[in-house]
Amino acid sequence: MADYILRLYTDVLAENTTIIADNTSTTRCFYILNGIASITTDTVTTTLSQNSAWFSNSPVSILAGKEGAQILRFELVSTKNKHIEDFKTDNNVTSTQKITADIALVPGDHYLLRGDRVDIPPSGIAYPHVHQGPGIRCLIEGAFSVETGGVTHEIAMGDAWFEAGPEPVKAWAPDDDVACFYRVMILPRTLKGKSSISYINEEDNDKPKRQKYTIFLDHFIEI
Repeated sequence: MADYILRLYTDVLAENTTIIADNTSTTRCFYILNGIASITTDTVTTTLSQNSAWFSNSPVSILAGKEGAQILRFELVSTKNKHIEDFKTDNNVTSTQKITADIALVPGDHYLLRGDRVDIPPSGIAYPHVHQGPGIRCLIEGAFSVETGGVTHEIAMGDAWFEAGPEPVKAWAPDDDVACFYRVMILPRTLKGKSSISYINEEDNDKPKRQKYTIFLDHFIEI
């Protein structure tokens, strides 16, 4: 097993400002919350708008458009490389670490990095379940309640939380509001394009599921 860190930052870029990351030992993915940003790697430049995502395991630079941009930046990095200073920003960029989580991974090519969005309508319920890998979530709209280990956590818009995967979780949106969150999970490769969820109670398998899943990123990674 190898020790890794999965972490989440928010980057707020003013008009025409830039962030640059040049460390090839860090795997990153970006989700555009607001605005427009142009992302450049060694091989391609692409422009992303609100509610779009990008994966990179090579040096990357991001240039905000004329209205600026707000970005969720997820990173997977080994503990031995966690202090490498490879992220450079202009003066009018604010970067904030929201959450970091330690995870253990087996060296090799066993894993899939998934970035997806989950939309739950008012009073929608995610019945008690587990996932096949760890992940960080960030609530991007509405409100949310998450119950794990017998404790209920009230999640507000902008809050982030970590789920280890094998620990059962129940979650629900309030009766008068939606719950939308974006997440990045580290999963087995066999799940590419497939759901990672398993319900604890057999009777929940056939109940109507009102949540909607949108996969933005599904990339094989090597550890």
